Amino acid sequence: MSSWLAEVRSGLAQFSPAVFPYRGFALALLIGIAGGWLFYKLRLPLPWMLGAMIFCTIAALARLPVAASGVIRSPMSAIIGVMLGSGFSPAIIGQVPQWIVPLCGLVLFMLACGVTVVWYFRKVGGYDWVTAFFSGMPGGLVEMVIYGEERGGDARIIALVHSTRILMVVMTLPFLIQWSQGISLDRAGGSGASMFATPLIAELWLVILGFAGAFLGHILRLPAKTLLGCMIVSAAVHITGLSDFKPPYEIVNAAQLVLGVGIGCRFAGTASGVLWKVLILSVGSTAILIFWMSLFAVAVSQVSGFSVVTLILAYSPGGLTEMALIAVALNAEVAFVAAFHIIRVFLTMIAAPLTFGWLGRSGKV
Repeated sequence: MSSWLAEVRSGLAQFSPAVFPYRGFALALLIGIAGGWLFYKLRLPLPWMLGAMIFCTIAALARLPVAASGVIRSPMSAIIGVMLGSGFSPAIIGQVPQWIVPLCGLVLFMLACGVTVVWYFRKVGGYDWVTAFFSGMPGGLVEMVIYGEERGGDARIIALVHSTRILMVVMTLPFLIQWSQGISLDRAGGSGASMFATPLIAELWLVILGFAGAFLGHILRLPAKTLLGCMIVSAAVHITGLSDFKPPYEIVNAAQLVLGVGIGCRFAGTASGVLWKVLILSVGSTAILIFWMSLFAVAVSQVSGFSVVTLILAYSPGGLTEMALIAVALNAEVAFVAAFHIIRVFLTMIAAPLTFGWLGRSGKV
């Protein structure tokens, strides 16, 4: 408990005017709101997240003084986690045995992605073996940066590659689904009522589950601990029937906006030459990932009871938060999608260092 409280105090201290980039963040928010509003008016997919993300990415590439501290992600992730948990039901427990075939597909998908994308970054990108290997692993941004840096890789490149992977996948996948499947994704992704039409108890549940979930994630040392902790606690409340509340859509939209701003601002302050090389290479690597994702989704769909769209979201090498939001917008199986992204991150965390060590001992790297 004391370590969690110390972490909370440390997080609050990062909002100090001496630390937090308020001016850059205010500019980024204004740009993000403009992007979200334009995407909303054009009825484009997930407007408040994608509009903010794309506009802030452009602003960062244009060297505008936008900035966003990583501390903003946790409270926004808590809101999204509570929302995702509200989509769980008792019926999901009975579906778990049906996941065996898609799980086998996930393992083969990760293997295909790892081999081809590592080769791509090594041969096409010209990166050293360590940097190429941990850049090509399909998931776990923070973990891959740590593993790669410990083994002598370029942590800056690895971080940029994974950030760009998430950016590219999140930027392209909703449009591909909307245009190829004829499914509308132009709503916000939240299914709750307006905050002006819901009782105060809904906001109270949001606060309580947010703190409880953050504490649980800290204790269990979960990856994406705030998001997953809040999702687990919210799911427990909804599965047991304690409440059927959903966070108001205005709050969910605001969380998506801030998350989009945060992703876009990751590229602020990076040397333009390095950034443009990573962006260009990421177009190729994203094409490889989407090819394998589509191939495995279609193949596994033929031998399982899951739709191609659900499997695309489950196999997608984008961020858990972003893919789960798309699943909500599609009324897809959120629990299934979220579970597969958690499994992908865990498998990558375990397999990447073990595989790299084996390759090193066998003289292949």
